Amino acid sequence: MKRNLYLLLLLCFIFVVGTANAQGELKFEKETHDFGTIAEGTQAAYEFKVKNVGNQPVIISAVQPSCGCTTPDWTKDPILPGKTGVIRAMYNSTGRPGPFHKSISVTSNAATPNQVLYIKGEVGPKDLKTSYTPEQKAMSPRLAVGSTSYNFGKLEKGQKAVAKFTVKNTGKQPLVIQGVKTACNCVSFQVSQPSLKPGQTATLELTYVPMMLKEQNEVVTIISNDIVMPDLKLTLKANVVESLASKNMLREGNQPVPFR
Repeated sequence: MKRNLYLLLLLCFIFVVGTANAQGELKFEKETHDFGTIAEGTQAAYEFKVKNVGNQPVIISAVQPSCGCTTPDWTKDPILPGKTGVIRAMYNSTGRPGPFHKSISVTSNAATPNQVLYIKGEVGPKDLKTSYTPEQKAMSPRLAVGSTSYNFGKLEKGQKAVAKFTVKNTGKQPLVIQGVKTACNCVSFQVSQPSLKPGQTATLELTYVPMMLKEQNEVVTIISNDIVMPDLKLTLKANVVESLASKNMLREGNQPVPFR
């Protein structure tokens, strides 16, 4: 009888210990990213890669930046053991000259539930220029696009629409698209590959939310580490009209289709 009781207690102990050790754990590839010096008006973005090195799924429940100048996005689906997710931080440098150092708090159900990431850099003049030697230019990454314009046709004012561009690194070093700059501050971006190896292609998505009526031609400057052409320009065209949808209709969560 006593032996059975001891075995039962031992099994309970093993179960409790095993349950306590069964937990996910997030490990970031890096916890601080330095943008270096960027031109004022640039929306600089970086994706922090994170891996679940634990043995249970991890859900990131909240990502909170230290100021409204930083817009976060993150993997919403559970990150399974051994799998990776991303936390994307976009810094709006408009009207913020000088150095910056911002924190991003990450909350999850991992063994370490609260973690902090950092972005830093310096915002220089709007017409920031740097001199490079011919040798440095020859070894530079190079940003190439198949087309430099996209016509949405007719869009409603405030409607979110996405233009996709195929980009390629034709240079000799890894290419990183660091941000976008527009006069309207109405365009954000996302790249399917945060870093492109020489010869590699990726999809650049520009999300456009028009706020002005009539014909619009928004010039989008793509900021990258291509030192030969660091500010490639793309054009988004649209005929913007008043919203035809009822004001009490919610359109969030669905990708609107531009109508012709």
